[in-house]
Amino acid sequence: MATISEIADKLGISKSTVSKALNNATDISADMRKKVLETAAELGYINHRANHLRKKVCILIENMDYETPNQFGYDIVRGFQQMAETENWVTDIIPLTVEFQKMTPYGVFMLDHGYQASFVLGFSLLDPWMQEFPATQIPTVLYDNYIKSNPHIASVGCDSQEGFDLAVKHLAELGHKKIGLISGPTDSYIIQARYNAYINAMNKYELEIGEDYIGLGYYVAESTRTYIPKLMSRGVTAILFSHDIRAISALTECLDRNIQIPADLSIIGFDDLPMTAYTEPPLTTIRQDRIGLGKCGFYAMNCLLNRLPIGSILLRAPLIVRGSTGPAPKRGT
Repeated sequence: MATISEIADKLGISKSTVSKALNNATDISADMRKKVLETAAELGYINHRANHLRKKVCILIENMDYETPNQFGYDIVRGFQQMAETENWVTDIIPLTVEFQKMTPYGVFMLDHGYQASFVLGFSLLDPWMQEFPATQIPTVLYDNYIKSNPHIASVGCDSQEGFDLAVKHLAELGHKKIGLISGPTDSYIIQARYNAYINAMNKYELEIGEDYIGLGYYVAESTRTYIPKLMSRGVTAILFSHDIRAISALTECLDRNIQIPADLSIIGFDDLPMTAYTEPPLTTIRQDRIGLGKCGFYAMNCLLNRLPIGSILLRAPLIVRGSTGPAPKRGT
């Protein structure tokens, strides 16, 4: 772990200047402070003196609604805060953009604001800070992402494989032989995980896998409009979706096309958002315990802060059976 002396030597300045810059002294120029922070982050320096003065962590969030009650991000944040407050931690919620990440390195941001650890929500594999995480020495917990071989990084999520196993088993028992998947593109860790979980579950239950049974697309409405008729034309009688929002969009698309759910097509989502119990018909889906995910995020962070290098925490992913799944139509036999 880097020291103040090493930072000073690399920059050719005094240790007192480094110390002042790290502790935000008023007699240090903004340019010098920036150089010190960048070098400190590059060398993996942790400001233990500042950390002992306050218990302060952050939730870094992107592409996720965390302000509206009952939304996915809102409940995860609430679960994290419930745990953090009992341990007297101050938690700041920081919405991020890709542009901000390009301008400010992760280590510099954390040092600059005195955060001891972070919980990262909503990042894709393309986010700039994802390239920094493999080398960071800052305790960092990722939701639905995974970094190998860094003891300072932990991951939390739900067991996608268990969820898809239960979903495919349920559909197979209903007589479905051709089961499709509609998902976002595999440029995120979790979408890759769910894609692989679908393939593994289909193999496990000895069901046919075909390229024509899978549709990947960025835009939800466009994907359902394109792939539902395409998959059904290939004989698909049931479709799994990577998220509930896509599955709910499919219900609307099927209504517009006079496709009867579940008589003509069975649909299963992933998340169990509150609205899924009230769709027409109510959506069968794989549940994620959002409050529980937030609590696990804090637990994992606390482990890392106490130098317990855990890897992943996966919650159970139960299948919630509702009205959008039923026996396979005769055309599928």
